[in-house]
Amino acid sequence: MTDDPKPLTEGTSAPADGAAPSTAPTNDMTRLGDDIVAALKTIYDPEIPADLYELGLIYKIGIDDDRSVNIEMTLTSPNCPSAAELPGQVENAVASVPGVRDAKVNIVWEPPWDPSRMSDEARTVLDMW
Repeated sequence: MTDDPKPLTEGTSAPADGAAPSTAPTNDMTRLGDDIVAALKTIYDPEIPADLYELGLIYKIGIDDDRSVNIEMTLTSPNCPSAAELPGQVENAVASVPGVRDAKVNIVWEPPWDPSRMSDEARTVLDMW
């Protein structure tokens, strides 16, 4: 467990086929990554009073050179009653960030989510110490 779990935010690097590496300025990608995280922090689990990012449900944020964003996220349980709505909310929030071309969410189940993935902020809100 880490005190502040941060998902891997990455830009596109050189493709395996030998094409040129990313030409996106690092500071632009950093700003875009920060703005995406801020957008993710606006989405709350309807049953838990904490945002998805602080709950540790966002596993990976990938930003391509064309500013397409791919997000790997999980849910607290495969039986989560919000499974149908949360991925769309994430896509919409990220797609609304200035500079993002489009956003896609992929739900993953490995590794499975557990409370150890929550940040200290989420633990405080949920009084889970």
